[in-house]
Amino acid sequence: MRLFGTNGIREVVGETLTAPFVTRVVGAIAAQVPVGAPIVVGRDARTSSLAFAQIASATLALAGHRVVDVGLLPTPAVQWMVVHHRAQLGVILTASHNPPEFNGVKCIAADGLEVPRSVEEAIEAAVERGEAPAVPFDRVGEVTTDPSGAGRYVDAILGQVDVRAIAARRLTVVLDCGNGASTVTSPTLLRRLGCRVISLNGQADGTFPGHLSEPTEANLVDLRRIVPAVGADLGIAHDGDADRAVFVEAGGRYVPGEEILTLLARDAVERARGGVVVTPVSASQAVEDAVGPLNGTVLYTRVGSPAVTRAMLEHHAVFGGEENGGLILPKHQLARDGAMTAAAVLEMMARRGASLAELLRDLPRYTLVKEKTACPAPLRSAVQDRVASALERDSDRVVTIDGVKAFREGGWVLIRPSGTEPLFRIFAESKDPATARRIADHGLAVVRAAVAQAQETA
Repeated sequence: MRLFGTNGIREVVGETLTAPFVTRVVGAIAAQVPVGAPIVVGRDARTSSLAFAQIASATLALAGHRVVDVGLLPTPAVQWMVVHHRAQLGVILTASHNPPEFNGVKCIAADGLEVPRSVEEAIEAAVERGEAPAVPFDRVGEVTTDPSGAGRYVDAILGQVDVRAIAARRLTVVLDCGNGASTVTSPTLLRRLGCRVISLNGQADGTFPGHLSEPTEANLVDLRRIVPAVGADLGIAHDGDADRAVFVEAGGRYVPGEEILTLLARDAVERARGGVVVTPVSASQAVEDAVGPLNGTVLYTRVGSPAVTRAMLEHHAVFGGEENGGLILPKHQLARDGAMTAAAVLEMMARRGASLAELLRDLPRYTLVKEKTACPAPLRSAVQDRVASALERDSDRVVTIDGVKAFREGGWVLIRPSGTEPLFRIFAESKDPATARRIADHGLAVVRAAVAQAQETA
């Protein structure tokens, strides 16, 4: 039984994700630690998250554990609170950037990182066996609440940056919280950094009325329009659980995530005078180009923050992250952290006395095209096999760290099944925009043909 995807369990509420399902999953999580262990429970702003969090807290308490409910918080803030409370596990009810009909369960280890795959497998096995740990009446655990998480988390970020330098710039920032969990932390953080903050979608609302939760260029039309209209220095947007941050320049240009990844990776390596940067196989070649001359090396992993953070821990990396805005600054914590990323970019602007556009101007330039196409989950394995065969026939070199990454004249294409949705993702990169587009279209055609063939033989 495979329940965990790239980053936690994510399913449609009312279909797979029901009260009995969450009870079974959390019961299996409860079985992973000794009775009486402290466990932190947190949630995002989705319509079902409060109810599922209450189910999770009750299930853990009935298994004999001491539960600390930290309430509505960004995912990285819950991870920070797991360490703060010296808990043995954390349980987060979130579906991150997925559409509003989804929710999910993430499990956090005592060190604040997502649990390794071995623990996920143990949880899946316990769910399959139907384990339902329970204790006698006199060993039932208690559920307490801690509303201090937002403030403590913001204080921790402020301790990592030069607040006076940022405040001296008197920056105007348009902040799009996307009706998500960042509404309780990021506006406060930016104000305490001395910024003038103009908020969009600043009310937590799990229906995401402002726009869909994923902070893509297409979903941030209002932010891109308002930043130049009000004369702001930049725009910042988060996804639903605020483990990602994306940016808009003063002129309204949406900054692709790979550019901020490259910018912060170069800065981290330069300040450390070398070091390891960890990023998934989907990352741009620009990262290698930027850090190589500064005595930096790039280590590639599977897609997903669990793979990246564990590799960062093992190799003592100075920086890590993904091209989707999920960046990891290890001096703060080994977690994708949208608010910490925002503070780091603001500090770089202050330290270098430059606008965001000026900071990005001299980066290595590539075009990274992203596409996706639907694939029924039962066909995923067959489609991946067909895709691999097709790409091996017409590529110069193939890498299979995660999905299939095929190098060909002028660029590369990566095709991999999503770990969170029933679809395949296609990444294609080249220095020439037209070539990147052509490679992406070829990859998209390969996947669609493989899906059609798999459906015919199913």
